[in-house]
Amino acid sequence: MIVRLPFRSTVCNHALATVLMALVLAASPIHAQSTRRPVRETNANRKARIAQEVTETYTHRWEVGGGGGFLRFRSGQYTQQNNEISFWMNTTYYLNEKLGLTAEIRGYYGNAKIQNYNPYANFVGAPQISEYPFLIGPTYRLRLRQKTAVSAFVLGGTAIGKFDGDSKGLPATTLGLWPSTNAAPTLSVGGNLDYNLYPNFAFRIAPSYLFTKFGNIGILQHNLGFEMGLVYRFGRQK
Repeated sequence: MIVRLPFRSTVCNHALATVLMALVLAASPIHAQSTRRPVRETNANRKARIAQEVTETYTHRWEVGGGGGFLRFRSGQYTQQNNEISFWMNTTYYLNEKLGLTAEIRGYYGNAKIQNYNPYANFVGAPQISEYPFLIGPTYRLRLRQKTAVSAFVLGGTAIGKFDGDSKGLPATTLGLWPSTNAAPTLSVGGNLDYNLYPNFAFRIAPSYLFTKFGNIGILQHNLGFEMGLVYRFGRQK
């Protein structure tokens, strides 16, 4: 037993030296440099992935969207503005990543505020009114990011106005409202603020001015509102 002790001690010393050498190499600058290299590769891969997702998001050929909204509308030349809720549906055909052609339909519903001095004010109360713009025009993307996009639009067309459907048989003009019509010039100017949930799916808020010309007098109605809803993208630009 006394003869074998030096041999065992030598083996233990070699093992301890090997462990110490491994620890020194692990802490050396060369090893630290090699551990940092994958971090740089990860950042590069991340930038490439974001760029690919941006391209994938904004090279869809079509967008379709829909939802609800709100509008402040003046129902007659001398009436107060009333609140209206709305729906909207549209589709956009993109010629490239930024420029598209949009067709849109909206519907607005509210209750008119009849002037107190009108002799029929108590009789009709606050009659329900509605407007239905049909619009078409260009949409242009101003900002393209992985999660957000900002675009502007100018849409023009015509609108249906129903102002005497709830007037209890009285003409709308007798109540101080615009006359009902099936064709009134309409223009909408505004912007889309998109938050991309997926490359092909986004949540949208769209503040806008709606200019309408109901009635035969040369008065242009200035109506401020917004739309919000969901947008789905599909197809590919060639």
